Amino acid sequence: MSFQEHFIQNFIEDERWRYLWDGLNVTLTVTLFATILGILIGFLVAVVRSTHDRTGRFRVLNAVCQFYLTVIRGTPVVVQLMIIYYVIFGAVDINKVIVAVLAFGINSGAYVAEICRAGIMSIDIGQLEAGRSIGFSYAQTMWYIILPQAFKNVLPALGNEFIVLLKETSVSGYIALQDLTKGGDIIRSRTYDAFYPLIGVALIYLVLVLLFTKLVAMLERRLNQSER
Repeated sequence: MSFQEHFIQNFIEDERWRYLWDGLNVTLTVTLFATILGILIGFLVAVVRSTHDRTGRFRVLNAVCQFYLTVIRGTPVVVQLMIIYYVIFGAVDINKVIVAVLAFGINSGAYVAEICRAGIMSIDIGQLEAGRSIGFSYAQTMWYIILPQAFKNVLPALGNEFIVLLKETSVSGYIALQDLTKGGDIIRSRTYDAFYPLIGVALIYLVLVLLFTKLVAMLERRLNQSER
């Protein structure tokens, strides 16, 4: 068969391209909301850990955060995904997209936490002392002075975490969620042709990664220009 015939068979007949389109929508939805959840978790954990490092406060919370980081970074994301779906929500009828968002968001939060913690700790302690000297509480100093600067410093790294998370969602098929990769697998099961569906999925991921990499690079240039 020619390339055109293979293309028609895999993507045009029976509108099989819709499996990829629908899967792409699921992949982007999971990635977006998991990124938001990961950033929220990561910033909270980073604030607790950095506060403990600088003041010795939140000893119990810091221990909980360290346990969370150890477990999440020490186990594969696909195992975490299946535990959340088959164990935690095993007896509950829950939307698989929500499960995926929770799993990938919790996983991403552990890595975002260390990124944000590094950003917070990179801010000179003199700024913390300056904030306290003008009457701000520790929380106010963190919120108004430290965190805005830290967020600006780690924004490019958070953009890269989004790209990593986008690719990690390809294991969503383990809970039968029809993401982009699963869409290609469905086409393969209908046409018995592995090459074209898998290459199609790979090219879509590649285009998305290149696009988001370009956006992150533009963001980094914009931040560098604003610092001059």
